[in-house]
Amino acid sequence: MSSPNLRVLEAAATWYVQLNDGVANEECRQAWTAWLHASPEHAAAWERVERLQQRWARIPQQAAISGLGAAQAQRRQVLKILSLLLVAGSGTWLVSDQLPYRAMLARHRTGARDRRSLRLDDGTQLELNISTALDVRFDASTRLIQLHQGEILLQTAKDHAQRPLIVQTKNGSVRALGTRFTVRQLPEQTHVSVLQSAVEVRSQQLPKQSLRIDAGQQVRFDSASMSSVEALPANSDAWVRGMLSADDWRLGDFLNELGRYRPGVVRCAAAVQHLKISGAFRIDDTDTVLENLSKSLPVRVRYLTRYWVSVEPA
Repeated sequence: MSSPNLRVLEAAATWYVQLNDGVANEECRQAWTAWLHASPEHAAAWERVERLQQRWARIPQQAAISGLGAAQAQRRQVLKILSLLLVAGSGTWLVSDQLPYRAMLARHRTGARDRRSLRLDDGTQLELNISTALDVRFDASTRLIQLHQGEILLQTAKDHAQRPLIVQTKNGSVRALGTRFTVRQLPEQTHVSVLQSAVEVRSQQLPKQSLRIDAGQQVRFDSASMSSVEALPANSDAWVRGMLSADDWRLGDFLNELGRYRPGVVRCAAAVQHLKISGAFRIDDTDTVLENLSKSLPVRVRYLTRYWVSVEPA
């Protein structure tokens, strides 16, 4: 079984805090049970939480979170547990999950709720989406950006030394050809979208084979193969402006993307996954986005806990 990714570990930490806050009810416990059995990866993440508690006894058994600052306090507890999971995990995990470990040590990082801008020494402008981690390594011959996790948008600057600018991911590399483009590290793939000019993409196991992606195109690739080149949807870089743009999306896909921008779990019932949704939505206010779904679609939004949301038929 593969090790759980960072998002699943955060969900496990969130459930631990929820179940030990002194007010968890039967509905909350049932929701946790459903999450636990939904995926082997969920079970593996929960096992890691329990193992951490047993071995180090460093997770507070009673969070005792209440009052006006409950949400902020709860979030701090979740992040504390998550950091312990990453730092104090078993030695075998630190070997097998090198990517999350490197992400934790990366020089440039964003959290689960924040984005930031970064200007590099050569003038290249980076926009970092949520939960992004990267390192920048410039030398006399190459400008290298190592993207460990998350998503970035690059506006490349001209380099007088004519050094190539390359984004390295766990799946391969993306070479800029004087361009504006995004790179997103997915769990098993890298997603590249080109907004201006072009890029050159190489899979890790096929370094001598390259694929040119021009403006208005996108592609996904893993370590050994590439998908076919597809047209780039309009406003695919809307996240830079704090927006999520959907054009006739399936509701299930929309909620998966929206779930990136809020802690916990957003589930979509199978009966309504096929419904279509369009519009521009503020990713910094996902509660309002969810509340407004029932105004345009035949759905209802049910909160089992603050961090477990279910979108179901009305």
